[in-house]
Amino acid sequence: MLKRISIRNYAIIDQLEIDFSAKLNIITGETGAGKSIIVGALGLILGNRADTAVSFRKDQKCVIEGIFNTDTKKSIREFLLQQDLDADDELVLRREIIQTGKSRAFINDTPVNLTQLKELSLLLVDLHQQFDSLELGQTDFQREVLDALAGRPESITQYQQLFRKWQDAKKQLDALKEQKLAFDREYDYNQFQFNELEEAGFRENELEEIDAELKLFSHAEGIIAALNQVRFVLSETEAPVVQQLRVLVNQLQGYAAYQPSLPGIIERLQSAQIELEDIVDEVEHISGHIHYDNEKIASLNERLSTGYKLLKKHAVQTTNELIQVQEGLAEKLQAVLNIETAIQQTENETNRLLEQAMTAAMAISASRKEQMKPLEVKVNKLLAQVGMPNARLKVEQKQIPLNITGSDEVTFLFDANKSGQFLPVGKVASGGELSRLMLCIKSLVAESIDLPTLIFDEIDTGISGEAAKQVGLIMKSLAGKRQVISITHQPQIAGQADAHFFVFKEVIKEEVKTNIRLLNTEERVIAIARMLSGEKPTAAAIENAREMVGQ
Repeated sequence: MLKRISIRNYAIIDQLEIDFSAKLNIITGETGAGKSIIVGALGLILGNRADTAVSFRKDQKCVIEGIFNTDTKKSIREFLLQQDLDADDELVLRREIIQTGKSRAFINDTPVNLTQLKELSLLLVDLHQQFDSLELGQTDFQREVLDALAGRPESITQYQQLFRKWQDAKKQLDALKEQKLAFDREYDYNQFQFNELEEAGFRENELEEIDAELKLFSHAEGIIAALNQVRFVLSETEAPVVQQLRVLVNQLQGYAAYQPSLPGIIERLQSAQIELEDIVDEVEHISGHIHYDNEKIASLNERLSTGYKLLKKHAVQTTNELIQVQEGLAEKLQAVLNIETAIQQTENETNRLLEQAMTAAMAISASRKEQMKPLEVKVNKLLAQVGMPNARLKVEQKQIPLNITGSDEVTFLFDANKSGQFLPVGKVASGGELSRLMLCIKSLVAESIDLPTLIFDEIDTGISGEAAKQVGLIMKSLAGKRQVISITHQPQIAGQADAHFFVFKEVIKEEVKTNIRLLNTEERVIAIARMLSGEKPTAAAIENAREMVGQ
């Protein structure tokens, strides 16, 4: 609710503050006193664009500030958190317009743009002025009215959960189908590459081993020659090294008993002899297993050439990396088979959720349809009470594709004069008619819809007497559930006020200024009496005013 509005240096307002009641606030005053100026100032903190000539004094900035009690309203708190703004129980909206006409907006002292201010204001205030298109013309609100009267919020919540799950499943299905198209486009090429690698059939490290083997073959003759030379020197010359060591050992053994160091030397020479004999055996073995095989060399070269081509083609360096490429291609080919299964499963789940959502939507549609005729009857009865006896409301329901709200398009049709021509309310109803129609509808759903503060600017245009009284009674009832602020010229409406504010002009230092004050009970009686009979109210008017005030 709007707790307080502070206005400084706006139009013909120097400075004023208004502390509003939580119930029915009525603002009255002479024509031209500045009532609509106050509404205009309120519009600035609700995000309306500023006129460059708003300032009362051109050398000072204009400042409008509104303090709201949000009562921890969930939608407001979510908005503030989404916008990274402080979310307190008390909310301060401020608009400043400097001398050049440029303006700045603040929410809880944090600078914001007008779009943010407007979005938040829709959650705080419902402002009805003459010639506004009003929320009533919006299909979302019209549908919400039927839902509020049906009183099944849990079924709508459950449906919306189903709808979102269906949407998510549908998106997943579309993504899988798109992925399958991509797989299908690549499948033949991947299959060709996989077959090529599978046909080559390389084992781990094979190319590296072939390369090493070919290098061995290319040096086979030199290696054999070198090995034969080693064997020849060690065991086949006229004085082979192994034989010479044996002779040396025999010569030293004859003197081993006379020299303590000789046994150690003899042992080492014997070890060297044995080691060289082993070397000769190993050389003979190696030499015997080295063969220069032209056919095998040709085969290995062909294999290596195939491998190098594949390495280059797949931009890798080793046999193992090539094998990894093959495994990756195998996974892609398998994924094509897997995605078919995934598509089928997701399609089944999507169809199941769609069926459940459609069933839930049909139930919601039925509950809305049940409320259409009772709503028409109740609203039309109220319209007659508020001075529109020939006006008729008709509710139309059309089936549309499934969406987050169900499968209905709800439209309020209006006929102001029993012409039989029903058209959408926003196109045929005047500003005053729309305001009164909105008042009637909102009075029926005030307990079910989380309405913001309702502000009516001259809703009473064109009515008086009993109709005005009924408007006042409806406002009074509505204000028991939601804060209502109304600017009125009708004493019957003013008499219902919980807080009655009087707007007046005064001349201070040759300057005309608008001011406002909260009236006490006696002042209310006089103000209402003047509304009944003029500047100098009669005794009868005063008595009538007392009756309206309830005194």
